[in-house]
Amino acid sequence: MTAASWSTHTLDIGSETVTKRFRPGSRAQGEREWRALTLLDVHAPGLAPAPRRADLAADEPTVVMSRLPGGPLRGRRLGDRQLDALASAVSEVYAAVPAHVLAEVPVRPGHRSYLIGRVRDWAPRARPRVGPGVGRAMDEGLEWLAGATIGEAGPPDVRPVFGPGDGNLANYLWDGSRVRIVDFEESGRSDRPFELAEITEHVAAWVDEPLDAEAFLDRFDLDASERPLLLEARRLLALVWLFLLSFDDPDHPRNPPGTAERQAARLSRLLL
Repeated sequence: MTAASWSTHTLDIGSETVTKRFRPGSRAQGEREWRALTLLDVHAPGLAPAPRRADLAADEPTVVMSRLPGGPLRGRRLGDRQLDALASAVSEVYAAVPAHVLAEVPVRPGHRSYLIGRVRDWAPRARPRVGPGVGRAMDEGLEWLAGATIGEAGPPDVRPVFGPGDGNLANYLWDGSRVRIVDFEESGRSDRPFELAEITEHVAAWVDEPLDAEAFLDRFDLDASERPLLLEARRLLALVWLFLLSFDDPDHPRNPPGTAERQAARLSRLLL
């Protein structure tokens, strides 16, 4: 058995099961994880780990699930087969939960209004400490945000979907023929444009082996109400990532040198 450590939890990985042990104070994350696994086990069996058991009332809540085959897509060069499989997996999870069930699922954490609030809180602290290139991109992003009209979960004519809530390609496992999805602690009711932007704008989509975002997005037939929301969501999430990367500790960086500057260029292109 091996263990991996993350910010909100540890993973104990056995031959057939994975135990996700959440840190004290992370009960909500455990509840979202368990709800997602149980919903998907009913409505999209095989797409995500099967739920085994949970102790959500413990000081360190735990969720035990089946272990899935395959390795993460992060850091891989994704050809057409992998892009097709990734698009198929996310399309399946978005459509999995029936509308009457999804209506009872809370909006996922970290949606539009929350992120807008965080960006506005971060700006006075982050802006004075960054270089000129990152600073210009921040200013461009904040100017765009000031004039943007962004709702909590999209206009009412945009169909809600079940969103995994974390676009890190490490959470998408490729077994050679199919992609399956793990990590649902930030999951909930969302919409396709926001969830797709979660994937394309996550730092994991480009800091190592870049995801061809346009080729990936071309695999989705977005309607007239979703298309403008996709660009809006990509801009917002790119701005969020610019701030997050600007806070990286230079003495103990989590990302390669120059990552914030590269993100600034990405945001500027999205704002054109």
